Amino acid sequence: MRILVIGSGGREHALVWKIAQSKLCAKLFCAPGNGGIAQIAECIDVQADDISGLLEFARKEKIDLTVVGPEKALALGIVDEFTKAKLKIFGPNKQAANLEASKVFSKELMAKYKVPTAKFKVFDSPDEAKKYIEVNGAPCVVKADGLAAGKGVVVAKTVDEAKDAVTSMMQDKVFGDAGKKIIIEECLMGQEASILVITDSKEVVALASAQDHKRIFDHDQGANTGGMGAYSPAPIVTADILKEVLDKIIYRTIDGLAKEGIDYRGVLYAGIMLTKEGPQALEFNVRFGDPETQAILPRLKSDLVEVMLAASVGKLSKIGALKWDSRVCVCVVCSAGGYPGNYSQGQEISGLDSAAKLADVVVFHAGTKKIKDKILTSGGRVLGVTGLGSTIKEAIDKTYQVVGKISFEGMHYRKDIGRRAIEGS
Repeated sequence: MRILVIGSGGREHALVWKIAQSKLCAKLFCAPGNGGIAQIAECIDVQADDISGLLEFARKEKIDLTVVGPEKALALGIVDEFTKAKLKIFGPNKQAANLEASKVFSKELMAKYKVPTAKFKVFDSPDEAKKYIEVNGAPCVVKADGLAAGKGVVVAKTVDEAKDAVTSMMQDKVFGDAGKKIIIEECLMGQEASILVITDSKEVVALASAQDHKRIFDHDQGANTGGMGAYSPAPIVTADILKEVLDKIIYRTIDGLAKEGIDYRGVLYAGIMLTKEGPQALEFNVRFGDPETQAILPRLKSDLVEVMLAASVGKLSKIGALKWDSRVCVCVVCSAGGYPGNYSQGQEISGLDSAAKLADVVVFHAGTKKIKDKILTSGGRVLGVTGLGSTIKEAIDKTYQVVGKISFEGMHYRKDIGRRAIEGS
């Protein structure tokens, strides 16, 4: 098969890396790709949101399967356009992508179909939102309705913090139109986990659990980011908890969409809070998580292409349970100094060659570009250093050993990725 992966981040590098191992993959392209992806696939100079350009390329190159990485392309309706052109594509259509593209749509769907989630209220007026905060107090969570690259959520500990978030989103428009509407919801307490499944709108195949680290600094301090690291599996997600998540959250959501006339095919990512009252849905994403994918896919022994192909044509029932490496995988994100705020680009990265020589380690590129024989930084999250170990401690030690070999000016990373799993064990 000739396969096209769309995107340029660490998630897409992990997808390309895994897809390249498939017996079904004869030729692999990525648009636009990055410095690491270029070592595995042929990178095409077409941006991930250039739907017409991607469609033209897929037709010209007779692409057999397209795999969509980023949410923006899904929200723009790439799946609808490829489907019209009778091209196989893995991902939900534009209507289904609203599950991530609009938090208001997502929360209202959850409320309608009794998916456990935090109590919430929707606002399109900053003044009304601030009055509500003054009456109801803090802590609370303020969310921009639209896509904000994983940064449109503020967990406000005080009333002033919450009101500042409203000002920032609705009046200063830091996320543009994504902040025209906002949600204010109760602040759930507990541990977070990420549950990803692949579905064809009827059948569901669960991927291994993972736990993400959203805050920029150790001990979950500082601003929310797109994710500073992850590990898989998450020990807190027991078999009983996974069953409860699938029954009460995943299936109810997919069935609810079907009742609304929306066919969901692709990956469904549920951010879950494990509360005293049981698992509750924090949010849905309509694509592979980043950096969870980097921690999950190195453990997958089954052929990912077979699974994605079956889901895209509605034949997931033919795929049995997936096979997994029993080892633990840890991914540590190395980011540019200043991220998630302003950061510099174009710094040369050293140590990648020595890191590549180590067994059971993969360095996934996120924000990089190759200029001649040098790899330079070109984004906020630059690398996802990933290691496998027989225990969580071994995986953590191996991963940080590799992180220590890599450097670029201003490089920042958390030093406590995976520690929660040790403390909880």
